[in-house]
Amino acid sequence: MLGILAGLKQEASVIRRFLPGVPLALSNATPEGARLGVERLLRAGATELLSFGCAGSLSPEAPPGTVIVADHVYHEGRNIPSDPALSMKFGSACARRGGILHSDSLVEFAFEKTRYFSETHCIAVDMESGFIAQSGVPFAVLRVVCDDATRDLPPAVKTSVKDGAVYIPGLVGSLVRHPLQIGGLIRLGREAALAQRAMASFLQANPPQI
Repeated sequence: MLGILAGLKQEASVIRRFLPGVPLALSNATPEGARLGVERLLRAGATELLSFGCAGSLSPEAPPGTVIVADHVYHEGRNIPSDPALSMKFGSACARRGGILHSDSLVEFAFEKTRYFSETHCIAVDMESGFIAQSGVPFAVLRVVCDDATRDLPPAVKTSVKDGAVYIPGLVGSLVRHPLQIGGLIRLGREAALAQRAMASFLQANPPQI
């Protein structure tokens, strides 16, 4: 039985349209949430896992909207291969292949992205796939890039998410403290919308074979 781990409610709503009956857990973009989410899925009887949602680009050649079916996850200094058969069921033949870096914290700055890309050769980063990869069951990673490797994230990204959704007080507070980030937030919003459309289109063209 498949179980799905996603970061946010908006991400979950995309995959729900294609796999409505599959058990799904949210990490709420926290390491503890991801760990507990994997544990819940395994207790529910999941025998294989999918890491799904957005990822931050590390490679200049992976712009927003790039759909990735990872062939491995880099976590704690080692590459953990994904399951080829399960990855094929999620359209690996039609997606960008490569590594996903797991990070327990948000990768905010362009210089960090450049360094991680140089050190790991992973093309994108997320905060869930490492827990999936260490679960001990076959896994796949289906992610879409939602930001640009060459730009810093706006400061509000760190404070504007709570319980898996947009947290308005955190967003407003950050805007008061850093008003010059408005342009960056608008651009990031456009990139996130592009990513969501790209993932929906990919799933429509490559329905999960589950």
